[in-house]
Amino acid sequence: MNLVLPKIYPITDVSLAGISHAEQVGRLIAGGATFIQLREKHASPRDFFEAAKPAIEIARKNNVMIIINDRVDIARALGADGVHLGQDDLPPNAAREVLGPDAIIGFSTHSVEQAIDAAGLPIDYIAIGPIFETKTKENPDPIVGLDGLAEVKKNIGNIPLVAIGGIDLDNVLDVLAAGADSIALVSAIIGDPALISAKTAQLLDIVK
Repeated sequence: MNLVLPKIYPITDVSLAGISHAEQVGRLIAGGATFIQLREKHASPRDFFEAAKPAIEIARKNNVMIIINDRVDIARALGADGVHLGQDDLPPNAAREVLGPDAIIGFSTHSVEQAIDAAGLPIDYIAIGPIFETKTKENPDPIVGLDGLAEVKKNIGNIPLVAIGGIDLDNVLDVLAAGADSIALVSAIIGDPALISAKTAQLLDIVK
């Protein structure tokens, strides 16, 4: 699959936004988002499944793609567009066997070395981060920085590269200039639930 990612890639977070995944997805779509990841680090798998179901229904009605964070089983059960895997999740090879050739599989990396290794896996995009200091992870990995991001881009061929971690309205253009194809954002978009649609639209306007 030759995946073309939008420049802005929002990620939901119920504990940060204080509203459901479905409500976040609705507001993100209203702001112009077309590719959204549902991330849930605290709920049980059953609760995440139940919360993701209406979020995916809203996305389907609007032709928006939904990626499930970590949970290959939930992505398959709900017919999501794909899954985003971390270093400790089901290996991409196994996820590909479960989800089939058409599913989108993204993979998180936290160093130039990890990203180069990931380029040989059956995945559709590589995420690298944190680019800057971030508060949305409890134990963040060492900062990759813009130089690290540029180094990754040079070494992974044509696979799309998603940058994540501490990115906001002030530095998003620097991150794109350093080589990112897409920017994954959490707190910069959903930190204030009342502003989700406006922030999404504002970021899309900045990067167009």
